[in-house]
Amino acid sequence: MILLEDVVKTYSSGSPALNGISLNIDAGEFVFIVGDSGSGKSTLIKLLLRELKPTSGHIIVNNTDVTRLRHGRIPKYRRNIGCVFQDFRLLKDRNVYENVAFAQRVVSVPGREIKRNVPQVLSTVGLAEKYSSKPRELSGGEQQRVAVARAIINKPPILLADEPTGNLDPKNSWDIMKLLEKINRNGTTVLVVTHNREIVNAMQKRVITMKKGVILADQERGEYIDED
Repeated sequence: MILLEDVVKTYSSGSPALNGISLNIDAGEFVFIVGDSGSGKSTLIKLLLRELKPTSGHIIVNNTDVTRLRHGRIPKYRRNIGCVFQDFRLLKDRNVYENVAFAQRVVSVPGREIKRNVPQVLSTVGLAEKYSSKPRELSGGEQQRVAVARAIINKPPILLADEPTGNLDPKNSWDIMKLLEKINRNGTTVLVVTHNREIVNAMQKRVITMKKGVILADQERGEYIDED
C-alpha cells in the first residue's frame, strides 16, 4: 500500500529531513510512527500527502508513483487518503452534519447519497445524536470524532492520523485510538504519528521509530523506544 525507496528530503538549509529511508507498509496494517521533534515524522506525512516532493528516491502509494505525480492530479490522489490532525480543523460555522458532508460535496457525491452516508458514518464514530451541533458545542474528543468521520466518509484505503490525541485527555485519547483500531479492522490501512508512549506500548502494533531523518527501529508488536 505504501512503499518508500531510499527517500531523501533536503530543505534549503541543507540538512536532510529524511536521509535515505526505505519503508514498506502493506494494505490493512496499523502502524505507529514515533520519534522526537525533528526526527522527520512530519516530513514523511507531507511527502505521503504530496505536499512536498522528495529530493531523491521513490514513493509509491496505492499503486500511484507519487514522485512523478503531476500537479493537476494531486487532488484526485488525495481522495484516497483520509487525514486526521491534532487541531481537528473543523469548519466552525457549520454543524457536525455539514462538516462531514463537506468531504462528500468536494468530490461531487449526489445529495441523496450524502443524506444516507453521513448518518451512517456519524453512527460509526458514536455521534449520531450530535448531527446538528456546532463544533463549539462539542468536547475535544467529540470534535476529533467528527474529524475522523470526515476523514473516512469517502472510504479511503489509507488513513493518516498526525498526533490525533495531542489535544485530548487520557480517556478521550483512548476512545479515539479504539475508534482508529475499529476502522483498521474494517480494512483501512492506518498510520498514526504520536508521542503518546502509553498508547503505543499498550496497543502492541507495528512501531517505526525515527531519529534525525532515518529509521532507528521497525518493530512488529513494538514499543516506544527511548532514543537517548
